[in-house]
Amino acid sequence: MNSTRHYGMDWLRIGAFTLLILYHIGMYFVPWGWHVKIAQPLDWVAIPMLATNGWRLALLFFVSGYASAALFAKLGGSGAFARSRSTRLLIPLIFAVIVIIPPQPWIDLAGQHGYPHGFLHFWLHDYFGFQFIDGIALPTWQHLWFVVYLWVYTMLAALVIAVVPAPARARISDGAARLLRGWGLLIVPMLLWIAIYLAFPEHDETHALFDDGPSHLHYLMAFGVGWLLRVRPELFAAVARCWQAAAVLAVIAFMPIGWVEWTWPGDTRAPDWAVTMFHVARQVQGWATIVALLGIADRYWNRDHPKRAMLAEAVFPFYIIHQTIIVVVGWCLLGANVTALPSFLILLAATVTGCWLFYRIGRSIGWLRPLIGLQRR
Repeated sequence: MNSTRHYGMDWLRIGAFTLLILYHIGMYFVPWGWHVKIAQPLDWVAIPMLATNGWRLALLFFVSGYASAALFAKLGGSGAFARSRSTRLLIPLIFAVIVIIPPQPWIDLAGQHGYPHGFLHFWLHDYFGFQFIDGIALPTWQHLWFVVYLWVYTMLAALVIAVVPAPARARISDGAARLLRGWGLLIVPMLLWIAIYLAFPEHDETHALFDDGPSHLHYLMAFGVGWLLRVRPELFAAVARCWQAAAVLAVIAFMPIGWVEWTWPGDTRAPDWAVTMFHVARQVQGWATIVALLGIADRYWNRDHPKRAMLAEAVFPFYIIHQTIIVVVGWCLLGANVTALPSFLILLAATVTGCWLFYRIGRSIGWLRPLIGLQRR
């Protein structure tokens, strides 16, 4: 493994989490169901949202796989790796489930399901009841399902490394790298994603861990390719070969996605052939975009900056707190009947400010650092 730090992967991770925050701001305006919605949703917002839908989460698992492989090499053993990942992921997850997330399901229930009680009553009496209220599981991890899935994937990686002898692991890695050389990096994962969809065409992501098998196959592949890229860095030559073609393919593949949504917007049921075309194009556009972004990061972003380390540290605390800020501020904007453009500007400003304060205050208090996903000093 090449131990040189790839700054482009850091910038790709920072950009992926930034996009996630902007996406969740967009959820306030789009016609799709969410915790809180503007009084008059905007159909056209679905088009730019769909442009990122097929790859934004897989990109997070991809860069997490790369970073996990780097951390494993640094720690040098499955046990140390599993302990490190559990500490950094499970402690902030538990803290968030108890303290940060509860306003989200309360606003959902109060605003859309007629829940009659205030937040304090909800938090003290209903939230920790291990029950369903109007189909909402309580307590809940909400947007932190990504952390749960990532922890499971890293534990699986630690288990595989612990039980599979090193020579066998090397042969597996070499075989996978040979498969992905050249254009294989673009074509093989894309075909696997299409095969997963065609095998489970009716599956909708649940984010509930135990009933989300096709989603695990989808995200595990991205995580695994990211890991492989770190342990077999010669695959960056394949990235350099095909990323420009991948960018063109991603743009072309989005055309049927946008057309289907524009023709049958919102909850309008499209014909079966259009649904199949939509989802197959989504797999193509998703993986092609990841390869294109990886090529851009490798060619143009592989350089350090004085703010890189700080931003790389800040993205996890930002991720932990951002959705609660958006939902709470959106709830207030809905109550005040604020129109779309001012709502967007207020949500953007409030989210950036709130995330920044959460990070800056939390990083300065020793006992808070592990609770918001930062290393102890």
